[in-house]
Amino acid sequence: MKFGAVPPSQAKGAIVVHAIRRGDLVLKKGAVLGDADIVALGHAGVDAVTVARLEPGDVGEDVAAADIAAAAAGEGVDVDAARTGRANLHAAFPGVLVVDKPAIDRLNDIDPDITFATLPAFAAVVAGTMVATLKIIPFAVPASARDRAVAQARAAAPLVRVAPYKIRKVAVISTLLPGLADKVVEKTLRVTAERLAPAGAAIVAERRVAHEPQALAGTLDGVIRAGAELVIVFGASAIADRRDVIPAAVEAIGGEVRHFGMPVDPGNLLLVAAARGVPVLGAPGCARSPKENGFDWVLTRLLCGLPVERRDITGMGVGGLLMEIVTRPQPREREPEHGRRVAAIVLAAGRSTRMGGPNKLLAALGGRPLVRIAVEEALASSARPVIVVTGHQREEVEAALADLPVRFVHNSDFADGLSTSLKAGIAAMPDDVDGAVVCLGDMPQVGAPLIDRLAAAFDPGHGALIVVPTSDGKRGNPVLWARRFFPDLAAIEGDVGARHLLAGFRDAVVEVPVQDNAALVDVDTPEALSALRNEVERA
Repeated sequence: MKFGAVPPSQAKGAIVVHAIRRGDLVLKKGAVLGDADIVALGHAGVDAVTVARLEPGDVGEDVAAADIAAAAAGEGVDVDAARTGRANLHAAFPGVLVVDKPAIDRLNDIDPDITFATLPAFAAVVAGTMVATLKIIPFAVPASARDRAVAQARAAAPLVRVAPYKIRKVAVISTLLPGLADKVVEKTLRVTAERLAPAGAAIVAERRVAHEPQALAGTLDGVIRAGAELVIVFGASAIADRRDVIPAAVEAIGGEVRHFGMPVDPGNLLLVAAARGVPVLGAPGCARSPKENGFDWVLTRLLCGLPVERRDITGMGVGGLLMEIVTRPQPREREPEHGRRVAAIVLAAGRSTRMGGPNKLLAALGGRPLVRIAVEEALASSARPVIVVTGHQREEVEAALADLPVRFVHNSDFADGLSTSLKAGIAAMPDDVDGAVVCLGDMPQVGAPLIDRLAAAFDPGHGALIVVPTSDGKRGNPVLWARRFFPDLAAIEGDVGARHLLAGFRDAVVEVPVQDNAALVDVDTPEALSALRNEVERA
């Protein structure tokens, strides 16, 4: 392929390398120049144009991309029409992506102008997911390079395919010990059903038995004989050894333990076994969480009927360090040795736009400004330090709190919304605090006892990482957040708080019921302020 700048008069039939925009003239990259284009270039005063021109033996980028992609695609993979040298490959149905990595590496080594990229091996996909893309980098490649790439792809037969989900009937067995709450089992069933749904699989048998080998063995045998195609066992206690309850039960019915343990974290304590030709998974504790863990990597393969051998599991270490599950009792980020020190952030930067003018935080209630009431209650609690974030009418707010032992942090971006104040408060947190309770300056009925109740329920070592008050089933404020969520809080944008984060960390949330509505009542409007004043006067 020839490449370079030429006068427009010599560019007919060549390919435009760089888009040209000159007045009314627009020529896109990749356009093939015709007579009208040559004339237009002259009228636009273009003296030279960079072009590419195919030579004998070259194959255009779209033809080459289409040929190689078609040879690479196997079962369950559709190939889009090639455009601009790129052919995308998509999953035709749900399943797991199977790739031939050595063959793909050999293909990519044929010519640097031919590239083939895929999703990770064994990625779970749905119909329409792009699983791979074939890109020809220049406008053409030698036909010989195209032919070698096609031959390599065909020899692999294929480079990529989608293994369809096959298993539909799943049995779930939960072993029980004193202290294991029913709600834990119910939540596990719900999470498992959600995991199985994309594969078209469902829980067809659910059993609960004592955490004892003989009882489990009988139940395991029963669900397999009843037609379960895969069995998942959730132990009341984590598997500690290949001779523990779950593996012992598998072997008691003539089954085989294929592998115990995996180099994926979370997911280390996974057991892979089989009995009577049916796969059996001893689930690690992290499988009770909906977040991705090593259990998912094995489960999806088994649901497609793909074998999972010892070497498959031992090869998962690279890339096996996954996102932390927040409720783990021993997180990688070491918990501070001093325990559970909680600070307080009082957000007092808002412009009170719904009040129609006056700053609600300075409005008096029982002779004191609202913001002073909120801050004094925070100071009366065990939370330390108390940090007040100011913004609108900074001087007036600070004057209302002048004699109180608080630290002020000014948010100069307060007009951009609540998230900026939250960000400022989190940035001011001392390094030695374990969590922060985020209080609102317009909630004067939130008292020190409520803040202390939240702090008492805060227990990072046992998964109580976010503490929320509730009244009649409704969640309110303030909310106490563990330090590990500070980056998430600081990343929020716009005029919103952190409420939406709760759904993503539901395993870490602990609710503290309260008898009154203090956690639900803020002062946003003149009507709300008037109603609160009347309530205080009646009291």
